[in-house]
Amino acid sequence: MRIVVVGGGFGGLASAVRLAKLGHDVTLLERSDTLGGALQTISADGFTWDAGPTSTLLPAVVRDLFRKSGRPLEREVDLQPLDIVREHRFADGSVLRLPSGSRADQVAAVEALGGESAGLGASWSAYVDAHSDTWDVLRRGYLEEVWDPDLSPRALTDLLSGREMLHRRLKRAFRDERLRLVAGHPFVADGHDLRNVPAWMGMVSYLEQTFGAWTVPGGLAAIGAALVERLATREVGVELGTTAHDLVLREGRVVGVRTEGGDVDADAVVCAVDPRRLPALAGFVERTMPAIPPVVTHVGLEGDAPDLPHEVVLHGDPMLVVRTGGRAPDGGTAWTILGRGHLAEDVLRALARHRIDVRPSVVTRIDRSPRELVDAWGGSPLGVLWQGRQTVRRRLGPTTPVPGVYAAGAHATPGSGLPFVGLSAALVAQAIGPA
Repeated sequence: MRIVVVGGGFGGLASAVRLAKLGHDVTLLERSDTLGGALQTISADGFTWDAGPTSTLLPAVVRDLFRKSGRPLEREVDLQPLDIVREHRFADGSVLRLPSGSRADQVAAVEALGGESAGLGASWSAYVDAHSDTWDVLRRGYLEEVWDPDLSPRALTDLLSGREMLHRRLKRAFRDERLRLVAGHPFVADGHDLRNVPAWMGMVSYLEQTFGAWTVPGGLAAIGAALVERLATREVGVELGTTAHDLVLREGRVVGVRTEGGDVDADAVVCAVDPRRLPALAGFVERTMPAIPPVVTHVGLEGDAPDLPHEVVLHGDPMLVVRTGGRAPDGGTAWTILGRGHLAEDVLRALARHRIDVRPSVVTRIDRSPRELVDAWGGSPLGVLWQGRQTVRRRLGPTTPVPGVYAAGAHATPGSGLPFVGLSAALVAQAIGPA
């Protein structure tokens, strides 16, 4: 079968190598001159930063991708566990270093956060443990199997149609506002309003505790680079600098992709970009909105820099996130700062108000606005904005209403990041099947 994959981000790369391994004739179209999307690096003056995520959950998703498309991950990339998921700093001066992949360690750390107020550890444990069954239901019927609403098990249907939103669940679970901030952070960081996020998405806290956070020394972009090499191994045709303008339909079924250079014939098409970019699909997602990226500042520092873990969250308005894992010349440090909320001043000045003042040490700096990021990547890598429980049905993927068209990537999943995007690619491969 001739398959055209539109989009060379992680979702497109993962779909292409899986389908090629299944014996299909695969061509990948990418509008820019490079592959990887947000899973690339940015470099300046000897400093290098991950353009997108710097850590991931559910390492089994990435391992499965490499195993199902060729050589095991361990022969290509050094994926390593992190000791902590992230460090949270609160307005009252308290700090929580949330341990990664350990229930006992998380409970102890949260309990210590309470000081004289006992019981925080127990409330955190109860909240996280409650999502064990949620994860099992979602994994079996929605994330690892192509979901058919008409054949959905009752437990899954009840879960996905539930009316409770995450902000209300957190208010019921925690009397301490700091724990609400910790549990809600992954969604706030992606630009979501907790009043519109389904309560079942709280299972992300369960994933962080159970499976831990992982990274690659030098940056997660190494995963993207390894997948680009695998395209060649699997003999995937790659056309860079090629914009897909629309799908070509005949009698309601896809027969190709329209580009400025002409139509590319296809028996099936995988949309691994925002479907709004393809008029034939745009009407099906007109009631959804993209999640907007944060303000991003990459800085190269010289001399001694504060000793911070790989990710620090500074809660407040604006909320700032510092990621420290970039590569730098000897004697230097590479940080990325993300900003959310009311940024009425320079990001580094806002950071200095939290007593992390690196302004005198800055030797190079790259600022990227949300608009610039969306333009650079051809869409938001954070996928679809949560607008309540109906968002699940309004989003496309892995199948679409157009016969022969499938959807993968951040816009085809309930969450951003490598785990959800990787699972979406696996679902597309499952739906299409072997050649």
